[in-house]
Order: sequence, then C-alpha cells, then structure tokens
Amino acid sequence: MTEAASAPAPDPVMAAVTEAVTRGHQGDKEGARADLLVLWAQVGDDGDAFHRCVIAHYVADVTPGAEEELVWDERALAAAHETSDERARSYHSSLAIAGFFPSLHLNLADVLRRLGRFEDAEAHVAHTAARIEVLPHDGYGTTIREALDGVRAMIAARDASVRESSPHA
Repeated sequence: MTEAASAPAPDPVMAAVTEAVTRGHQGDKEGARADLLVLWAQVGDDGDAFHRCVIAHYVADVTPGAEEELVWDERALAAAHETSDERARSYHSSLAIAGFFPSLHLNLADVLRRLGRFEDAEAHVAHTAARIEVLPHDGYGTTIREALDGVRAMIAARDASVRESSPHA
C-alpha cells in the first residue's frame, strides 16, 4: 500500500479548527471564537466526540469570562471521555486520547482556581499529575508540566489571578 493510500482522509472540520486557532494566535480572539462557535453548531452537541473535544477545548481558550470558559472546558473533558484512540488516530496517527487528559484537567484546574474554587481545582491538579507521564518529554510535554507546577503553586497560595502563560493573559 502506498503512503498516500494509507493516509487519513482530509478532515474539513479539523482544518477549519486549525484556521480558527491560528486566527486567535494572531490576535483575533473574537474572530476565532466566532469561527469556533460556528463549527460547534455544525458538529452539534451530540456530533463527533473528537471534534467536540477539540472545538470545546479551543473555544475555552478564547472565551473571556471564566464561568463560560468552565462550561467549555467541561464539555471538552466530557467529549474526550466519549471518543477513542482509533478516532484520534484517524485524524493523526500520533494521537492518543490519553494524551489529551493532562491538558484538559489542567485547564479545568486553572479556571476553577481563577474562580476561587481551590478545592475543586486541587482535584483536577491531581488528575493532571496522575496522567502527566503519558506526555512525551518534548516542548509540549514540558509546557504542560511547567503549567502544572505553576497552577499547583498558585492554588497553594490561593492566588486567583490569571497566569502569565495563560491564553487569557
């Protein structure tokens, strides 16, 4: 079988997510949020769980209010529990759903901390720490590990401010 024949089929939803995320990284968070919300509506509340997980995760990153961000972070985590490695790998062969959980729990810990819900935040820090070893020791893994340390320290200090490295900074 040729490499082209074994490559996953193009995923227009994920291509549109990538475009929206890029738009947000370039400073247009409102435009990125609008694009992602359109994608969410297209996928639907009960659509493909992999798509819902990824879209909700990125909507949370461009949502200005912590209460609404929490809703999107919870949606992302719930959708991650509904999808599979097989589905993730159909998008990219290197993906495993287990690798999503440290970041998803960390995002929940961080937003709960900012809301002053420190005990709930601590529970998600524990979930993050329990799953952190599935992450590679690369730039992404280092980023999540460092953010975990930062969130953990801020919870201990009962600091509800926005972290400097947060998408909300």
